[in-house]
Amino acid sequence: MLIPRRLRPARSLLLLVTGLVLSMGLASHYVQQRSLRQESQAVRQQLDLYAQTLRQRIDRYRTLPLVLALDKELRDAVSRPQSPQEVQALNLKLERANGASESSTLTLIDRQGIALAASNWRDARSNVGEDYSFRPYVQQAFSLGQGYFYGIGLTTGVPGYFLSQAIADEQGRPLGIVVIKIALAELERAWPASGDIVFASDSHGVVFLASRNEWRYRLLQPLSQADRLELHATRQYANQKLTPLGYALTKTAPDGAAIIRSRNPAIAEPLLWQTLDIPGTDWSLNLLHSTRASVLAGRWAAAAAAAAWLALALLLLFIQQRRRVAAIRQRSRRELETVLKQHAQELRTAQDGIVQAAKQADTGLSRSLEHLPQGVVIIDADLKLVAWNSRYAELFRFPPELLNIGQPIEELFRHNARRGLLGRGPVEKAIERRLNHLRKGTPHLHESTKDDGTVLEIRGNPLPDGGFVTSYADITSYKNTARELRSLADALEKRIAERTRDLAQAKREAEQANRYKTRFVAAAVHDLLQPLNAARMFTSLLSSHVQDEAGRHVAESIENALAAQDAILGSLLDISRMESGQLEVHVSDFALGPLLQVIQHNFGILAQSHGLRLEYVSTRCVVRSDPALLRRILQNYLSNAIRYTRQGRIVLGCRRQGDQLRIEVHDQGPGIPESLQGEIFEEFRRLNEGHGDDRGAGLGLAIVERLGRLLGHPTGLRSRLGHGSVFWVCVPLGDASALSALQSAAPTPGHHGLAGDAPLQDSSVWYIEDDAQSRAAMQALLERWGCKTPLVDTPQNALAAARPGQAPQLVLLDVRLGRLHGPDVYARLSEIWGQSPPVILVTAENDSTLRRQAAERGWGFLAKPVRAPALRALMSQTLLRHREPQG
Repeated sequence: MLIPRRLRPARSLLLLVTGLVLSMGLASHYVQQRSLRQESQAVRQQLDLYAQTLRQRIDRYRTLPLVLALDKELRDAVSRPQSPQEVQALNLKLERANGASESSTLTLIDRQGIALAASNWRDARSNVGEDYSFRPYVQQAFSLGQGYFYGIGLTTGVPGYFLSQAIADEQGRPLGIVVIKIALAELERAWPASGDIVFASDSHGVVFLASRNEWRYRLLQPLSQADRLELHATRQYANQKLTPLGYALTKTAPDGAAIIRSRNPAIAEPLLWQTLDIPGTDWSLNLLHSTRASVLAGRWAAAAAAAAWLALALLLLFIQQRRRVAAIRQRSRRELETVLKQHAQELRTAQDGIVQAAKQADTGLSRSLEHLPQGVVIIDADLKLVAWNSRYAELFRFPPELLNIGQPIEELFRHNARRGLLGRGPVEKAIERRLNHLRKGTPHLHESTKDDGTVLEIRGNPLPDGGFVTSYADITSYKNTARELRSLADALEKRIAERTRDLAQAKREAEQANRYKTRFVAAAVHDLLQPLNAARMFTSLLSSHVQDEAGRHVAESIENALAAQDAILGSLLDISRMESGQLEVHVSDFALGPLLQVIQHNFGILAQSHGLRLEYVSTRCVVRSDPALLRRILQNYLSNAIRYTRQGRIVLGCRRQGDQLRIEVHDQGPGIPESLQGEIFEEFRRLNEGHGDDRGAGLGLAIVERLGRLLGHPTGLRSRLGHGSVFWVCVPLGDASALSALQSAAPTPGHHGLAGDAPLQDSSVWYIEDDAQSRAAMQALLERWGCKTPLVDTPQNALAAARPGQAPQLVLLDVRLGRLHGPDVYARLSEIWGQSPPVILVTAENDSTLRRQAAERGWGFLAKPVRAPALRALMSQTLLRHREPQG
């Protein structure tokens, strides 16, 4: 059935809309169901964790009643009446036991269900003397030996989980019971206060634990009359009003979980409800999770499906249009070929008419050829002139008497030969070659240059009945233009080649300038660190000479300022090393948890000093990265967060994203405007929102950005003004099996006992340094520690003072000593001494290659500016290590 042409657009539009709706619906349903399945699995895992925590808390106290039931003193107490003094002793005993276990309450109950003694005897609402015979845990213990029960304390009004154990005589008859009430409020507070809703319900469907107060003491199902009587008899929930939970079941998730809408308490969005029975109890643990993410995922999937369907529809329309255009072109080509055949036939007919008209004319000048711009000559099968035009006569300047009908073409060739137009060589051979060519009737096309520079394009074609038509076109101007274009092209190519050489030279100069800049930065930082190193050592000496509090505060302020300057110079040096490619990367698989724990411990103290709280979410993930460089990134993030957060808390945690782990630092600072979020990762970019005395130099995030590029770890942030910021770095997950092999191969670190400065006392130390201030500061520091300093001088003086067999016990050595290299100076000194004493490199060259070489040689390494405690510890360890083989 053919559809009318006017209805075809409507049909296409209907198909487009139908496909669009179907694709959006199917994609939304599939993605939403898949997202719900994933969220349900995550909720189930979270429920398992909550249930495990609840069981662990109960199991922690489960054995305490068993142990106390075996206590002889408690058994005697329920066997006979007790005096007030004995009751007081029992109260104190239970109080001590309760204090050791950190439970809520311990109670001793006699055979009649009366509380003889309790750990809360000091409280105004003590359990002592109360009758608990109606409680199920008392009845269960007397009948079964053990009991358990959750309820609200009648005396204290505090809810808890009761575990009871019978105290039996030698014949196994129950004499009394020991009861422990476990408070679960702390566990309840550990559940999330926002987001997901967690609650526990008993066998009656009563919610007795909940992460939100409005969900506690709700009924998940109507109570039967028997349930009501039981609750009234046991007074399990005292006077609490049990309110039904108002909700409606909308649908079921793929794995069986329920999707509900809560009316009372009122929650606008649908919730995913997962339930888990807790083994060993008649409780159920429930978790309500928002389905907003699944709904959004479904909407995005619908939008993506709509875009894909529209793209497919446009592609099909494009292909259909191409086919139509191709069909039109094919039809046009056939029509054109038909027209060309008709024109060719007309041209052949016109050519035959021209030849016939020329044969019949009185003169060879044919008016039919006069309109042509080319010179044309026609000869017959006998090689005689038939027709020509005036342009032909002008091009060769033939005399009028030579051009006659019937004139042999050979005579025209000879006339041109006498004027040198047939080229060099024998004339007869040139004429004969042209005549043979005409006799064969072969078409030809070639160019010929005359003596006056005129260039002719010569075309020859045979006639159907014999004879030949030759045309001569003057193409001199075309040839001149072509020569000019070739000359211009050659000039352009030459200029392009010159420009390319200039650009290459400029690139080499820029690269050389960058290398000079990198070396200059490294040298400048080295020279800046020399006086800074001396200042820090002098400052460490200053604190011991200042007695008053004000002076010590000034010394401490100087130390902090120098430390800040040290951090800035170190950051500049790190940037220089990264730009020059000298920063080495050592990527491996390692457990992230210990690294984050160390960072949290170190920065938690700093956060407390600013009135902040640093929280850390533990993780067991294994990642693949460079531990030292990743730690540097996170330290810079935390330093920034502490610097710009005035009050509140900072959170360090992780989020899994496929095969990546995103480590995040959340702060409650002022936030970053969107216009500045792309600039803060540049050098010396900082906001004016930090603490008054600690705003940084604007290098921390620049180093983060470079380290992220170096490691291949994406970095970024999200922020809202007035709501804080989140800085993150994405790290690939590692191989846990590789980590296990690495940990099994790791050596166990040794320990050296250091007793004060005993290893340094009377030790002979040489300090070789070309900076006078550093030498003076180091000498004062060493002598304060009890070291002997026979030489604190330049490398030249050290080489002059060295004597065979008189090596010191330890050498402190700078690396850059003017034009000399520290390790080379040490090698020459060792040759003179005939010994190789231990050495510690004290240098501003904080280079990983230099560190590795020092470690391979067994040398110590300290980067300037030197901290006095670090230097003293390293010197003591080095001296002890080199004394051990001799002892």
